[in-house]
Amino acid sequence: MMGLSTFGHVHPRRHVTVGTLGSLLIMVGSWGVGWLPSNQLSWFAHSTILNPLRVETSGVISCAVAMMLGCLLLIRSWLRLGQDLRLPTLRIPPSSIVSGEPHVHARRYLSHAMIAWMTPLMLAFPIFSRDVYSYLAQGRVLHTGLNPYEHGVSSLSGWFMQGADSIWAESPSPYGPLFLLMARGIWVVTGGVPEAAILIFRLITVTGLVLCWWAVPRLARRFGSNQEWALWVAVLNPLTAFYLMAGVHNDSLMTGLLLAGFLLIGAGRDRWGTSTAGLVLIGVSIAIKPLTVLTLPFAGLLMLYRPDQARVRYRHRAAAWVWCLVVVGAVMTVAGAVSGLWFGWIPAMLTSGDAAFPYAPFGLLGLGVGWLVDVVFNTGLRPVADVVYTLGTAASLGLVAYLALRRRVINPLVSTALALTVTILLAPIIQPWYVLWVIPIYAVTRVWRGTMEWQSWTVYLMVVALAVVGVIDQVSVAQWIPILLVRGIILVVGVAGMVYLVLFDRATACLFPFRRDARQAMRRCEPPSELTTTRESE
Repeated sequence: MMGLSTFGHVHPRRHVTVGTLGSLLIMVGSWGVGWLPSNQLSWFAHSTILNPLRVETSGVISCAVAMMLGCLLLIRSWLRLGQDLRLPTLRIPPSSIVSGEPHVHARRYLSHAMIAWMTPLMLAFPIFSRDVYSYLAQGRVLHTGLNPYEHGVSSLSGWFMQGADSIWAESPSPYGPLFLLMARGIWVVTGGVPEAAILIFRLITVTGLVLCWWAVPRLARRFGSNQEWALWVAVLNPLTAFYLMAGVHNDSLMTGLLLAGFLLIGAGRDRWGTSTAGLVLIGVSIAIKPLTVLTLPFAGLLMLYRPDQARVRYRHRAAAWVWCLVVVGAVMTVAGAVSGLWFGWIPAMLTSGDAAFPYAPFGLLGLGVGWLVDVVFNTGLRPVADVVYTLGTAASLGLVAYLALRRRVINPLVSTALALTVTILLAPIIQPWYVLWVIPIYAVTRVWRGTMEWQSWTVYLMVVALAVVGVIDQVSVAQWIPILLVRGIILVVGVAGMVYLVLFDRATACLFPFRRDARQAMRRCEPPSELTTTRESE
């Protein structure tokens, strides 16, 4: 029997084990360089148990290197698991290492990997981001009777020592009323103890991941993609572990609700009750993070969409959109009434994040145009940059309108992915985890098929690069630790590891087109001819 790997027989369980080791290294590394508030409520801030890791230069450097190595190890395990289960080629060999249906065993290994890789990160200090502390602070703002859409976290006494980034000092909250209500509840339940709050926020992240795990394969089956491949590339993606679980972001719940809503809407095209339940989930997603309001026109189209009928009457679209507004409007009204914030999220969504430096490509373009105009006309940099950003927002909304109103309807999920992608690219601020909004949608719609296409190696390269950049950018060290030394060392380790994976690792370099023998290497990544089946026969 032919081995599963073109590099020799390697049991997928081995990759799960090695990835777990990488996750454990990340967990231990976070204890030395993860974000930890310095207030009296913290369990660890006034304890000396972590001093060897957080106070001594050698301990900090060791933890930073361990975290970088753990990330690289987890990424390699992810790539190798996909290879040995034949997932990057959208097919699983008929002869599996155990008897039975191959897709059942592939799903089993993916499930084992998901649990094994995510569990250690539940006990990690926040890394790759410290937004979780702003969640807690904004929940406290709401608890004190203030409006987080009007008051920044600097309205709290001792806010700076509670871990929130200074960009939220005067900036309105970008989150929906339901999430702010949840953050308030977590503040009350935990009494503001950050470690306890982080555990509860991570349970919210887990809830979102469970929803994604449930919805992604079902959407993939409905829209013709490989279920296990979609799970592997979208949910088991190491960026999910790094930025959503370890970084504790509410984007997990937002995305899970959105995907589950689309699934119910697609399954209930002829059953308005099921479609309405899907709209309720999308409304809850908007109440978590209002940006998903951009998906509402496509949710209405999905209620009417049939692949064999590309034209949909405009009066039918209008009726579906009205129903979407009624259902989602009711959800948002209830969330606004219970939280007492009503519709303050609408103006806040347009202004939140203004205090952050716009380092995205479009953000830098706005600053560049502003600088040039200021040099010539002395107008000031920011007013002109804001005009550029407004034009970007208008272009994003214009694309949404075009995709929703064009005569021949594109697959509504593809339209959703395109709209979110352009919105991200034309935003003045881009965060690494934003890619996790769109990867699942592209995967389930089979827009990119996962073989040796440019989309695949671009995603793999992006995973490695964003992991390396995230570790370097987000290490938290004490003032007396030479941070440039720490970052310099992990930069060398990270770049060396990335180059090894992309160019020299015999098992993974074949996934990238950068070597002179790239064509031959890619053929070595492909399954043996007797194990492949054509896409037409799937």
